Amino acid sequence: MTDSMPTPFTLEEMQHWTQVIGRAQQVMLEHSFKLMDDAPPAFQKLIEANPLLHAQSNFWGESIALWQRFLNPESGPPINPGADKDRRFAAPQWRDNPAFDLIRQSYLLASEHLLKGVETIEGLDPKQHEQLRFATRNFVDALSPSNFPLTNPVVLEKTMETRGENLVEGLKHMLDDLYKGQLTHSDPTAFRVGENIAITPGKVIHQTPIYQLIQYAPTTENVLKTPLIIFPPWINRYYILDLNPEKSFIRWAVDQGITVFVVSWKSADASMADVIWDDYVRAQIDAIDTVCELLEVKSAHTIGYCVAGTTLAATLALLAARGEAKKVKSATFFTAQVDFSRAGDLQNFVDEQFLAFIDQSVTDGYLDGRYMAATFNLLRGRDLIWNYVTNNYLLGNDYAPFDLLYWNGDTTNLPAKWHRSYLTDLYRDNKLVVPGALRVDDTPINLTKVKTPAYIQAGREDHIAPPESVWKITEHFKGPLRFVLAGSGHIAGVVNPPQAHKYQYWLNDGAPATLDAFVATAHEHKGSWWPDWIVWLRAQSKAEVAATGARIPGNGTYEAIEDAPGSYVRAK
Repeated sequence: MTDSMPTPFTLEEMQHWTQVIGRAQQVMLEHSFKLMDDAPPAFQKLIEANPLLHAQSNFWGESIALWQRFLNPESGPPINPGADKDRRFAAPQWRDNPAFDLIRQSYLLASEHLLKGVETIEGLDPKQHEQLRFATRNFVDALSPSNFPLTNPVVLEKTMETRGENLVEGLKHMLDDLYKGQLTHSDPTAFRVGENIAITPGKVIHQTPIYQLIQYAPTTENVLKTPLIIFPPWINRYYILDLNPEKSFIRWAVDQGITVFVVSWKSADASMADVIWDDYVRAQIDAIDTVCELLEVKSAHTIGYCVAGTTLAATLALLAARGEAKKVKSATFFTAQVDFSRAGDLQNFVDEQFLAFIDQSVTDGYLDGRYMAATFNLLRGRDLIWNYVTNNYLLGNDYAPFDLLYWNGDTTNLPAKWHRSYLTDLYRDNKLVVPGALRVDDTPINLTKVKTPAYIQAGREDHIAPPESVWKITEHFKGPLRFVLAGSGHIAGVVNPPQAHKYQYWLNDGAPATLDAFVATAHEHKGSWWPDWIVWLRAQSKAEVAATGARIPGNGTYEAIEDAPGSYVRAK
């Protein structure tokens, strides 16, 4: 016995033993296939008739080809030529070293066949099948060799270079996240609400126990007579629409000559234990009434983003039922759903198990926003979870300042009663599109009674509100509609200022009955859809007034309570 530490394997030795293991596996696989070749014809037919066995047969065949190529690189082309586009394996180390190239391709091959195997399983209803697809996709993402230090050549290289300091720094990051109960995506010290984010000048001019109403200062001499009220989702902070002056939809809308108001929802606490969906509908109507009274106008333009758009649809239906539809001149929907029959991956969470988990997670009548943040991260686990595990935990890199991801981590709490009814009544039971199935303020609502002009925006790559789900608004509303399909997803598809010259959008001036028909004959336009929206909005009501008097925040009958962005957006 000696006091010296054993010498670790060199890269060449690791490659040698990997080859030994590979040759052994190849011998076993070739023997298995010899047995299959000698099997009775009936067994051969069983393999051909059974999709799962057939898929397994293909998997083993491709595995043999992969090992043959590893042992003899000249034996043929790559097994998975599309694998080089996977960003997890973009570093050249994954290809330059044969051992890690084998690890990479073996994982991708196994992942592909696992996902294909899901499609061969019979006896499941469509929802169960989709849940299995979702679970399998997250499972294979979690098992990626890029997520583990000993199978990631970039991490091994960094560990040697820093003599393990990267792992120490990564451990600090991980412990900090465990302490706060949330994965960090951006430098938490880089942004301060009201200082370098959410800085469009304005005043809080109205406040209730559930929301603050912000009025923004005009930047033009004249403004549209009809004001605009923006209802952001209360699942997140409103300043997704006011990240900075370059990205801010709010600032841009003000510069277009619009009197802009934004609702800043309160993050739920014990005082909101009894808040239900009706309260959010009443809050939207209260905001509309407040703005109309302040500016002495009969109606307002409205925008509803995501869940606030769903609620805006209910608000319009309630106003229609009351004979008060003219209070809303127009309604714009950002990635909003009313028909949840094709609501995408979020439906995979709405089962009795998940609802029971939600019930158990409630504290003092509200749900901690970190639970919802984790759910949304799971929808894009590869990008929003494992990418950061590798970069910040394994490589020990510092967090980059990114305003969008800072906002994503600035969670809000949700009233438990409202959240549960939202999941069951809408996602699970899809009651909003059934006339009279839901009541607001004891009034049955019917979306087919909504005749308000509407602009409906969907994101082509949206994983939260898929475009085929957003499209369904057009199947229920009866007023004049304009549908736009924007490039990118739930956030970037909305927050796309014209000066960025990014993405594209599609319009169709015909009368397509389905989204597929819309796409088939749509015209593509480069850049942001915002200019198209402002032309549409101005067409609804062209009258202008001077930007004086009550158009200046705090100068009307509603005095300024505090400067924007207000206190509700800062409350945790």
